[in-house]
Amino acid sequence: MKIVMTGGHHSSALPVIKRLKEKVPDVEILWMGHKHSMQKDKNPTLEYIEITSLGIPFYDLKAGKVYKTYNIGRLLKVPFGFIQAFWFLLRKRPDAIMSFGGYLAVPVVIAGYILGIPSLTHEQTVVTGYSNKLISRFTKKVLVSWKESEKYFPKDKVMYVGIPLRKEIFHISSDSFNFDNDLLTIYVSAGKTGSHIINENIYNSLEKLLTFCNVIHQCGDHSFYKDFEKLESKYMEIRDSVRGRYYLRRFVLEDEIGEAYMKADLVVSRSGAHTISEIIALQKPSLLIPIPWVSHNEQFENAMMVKNLGLANILNEKDLTPESLVENIITCFSKINSMKINNESALDFLKNDPAELIANEIIQISKKI
Repeated sequence: MKIVMTGGHHSSALPVIKRLKEKVPDVEILWMGHKHSMQKDKNPTLEYIEITSLGIPFYDLKAGKVYKTYNIGRLLKVPFGFIQAFWFLLRKRPDAIMSFGGYLAVPVVIAGYILGIPSLTHEQTVVTGYSNKLISRFTKKVLVSWKESEKYFPKDKVMYVGIPLRKEIFHISSDSFNFDNDLLTIYVSAGKTGSHIINENIYNSLEKLLTFCNVIHQCGDHSFYKDFEKLESKYMEIRDSVRGRYYLRRFVLEDEIGEAYMKADLVVSRSGAHTISEIIALQKPSLLIPIPWVSHNEQFENAMMVKNLGLANILNEKDLTPESLVENIITCFSKINSMKINNESALDFLKNDPAELIANEIIQISKKI
């Protein structure tokens, strides 16, 4: 069995890949994605690092997006992405395509439809974007993470499965973040591509933060901004004059993610689908800074859902400054014991095994060729 996987949410794919390999040991998986995701960035994406670490062939897709894109060069990538996807699928002839949403998956799914290759797509967000709405016209089924998003898709195609989460978030398997003080700890996640604006504000508030808390910081690995190097240098300058400890990582991978979450009293992050799902699953107090320019304002909607559950405060990016960041963290700390989930039914999604359900659907659709 040969499966092509693609899409913008590779975090959902990782548990599915592991489960699929358990069920079909000789399965051949090919990945189409972005080796470099941001302009001027020459370093490989987290997607590339984690997918290739599993021994899966990675094919760099030069697809473009239309939503809020005003650069002619990037728009010209749209037809090129279709040609590239069509040629790749024509050569590889997979049994099925598994999409994990986003504009990157559009040319792959449509090219597969033209070639008679069946596909599935998985929707991670509560509010559905343009790409998955378009993709749903060409797929056999639409697998959704939240029951609230069923309404966006054809009833005869939609299936609720939940969102696959990394099992590693629930267990400590490392001893990397040690603190010799009684300060509270924040885990700052700047997203898989690294949010430069969050990193900048951490940089400019780091000395103040380390007077009253410890910081675990996942900053990404952008070759142009070089945030990792700047933050590392900043800490070296102030480490002997502050009480808190600072642990900096380009990426917090599976071997350390459980420890990072478990030792954090507060999570400071963007509000992507996987991040908010992990926050809810672990019932972690959080300060969320939604990306303001994503399709359908989905990150703000995600953040509001967590806030309404009692687990989050929201700091809008337009209001983000070093001073407001520190102030909001102090505010969260002041009520940390009351930031608890107020609706236990929100944890119902943990009763399913989404990776198992999705793997079963992939196997089933592959057999129908």
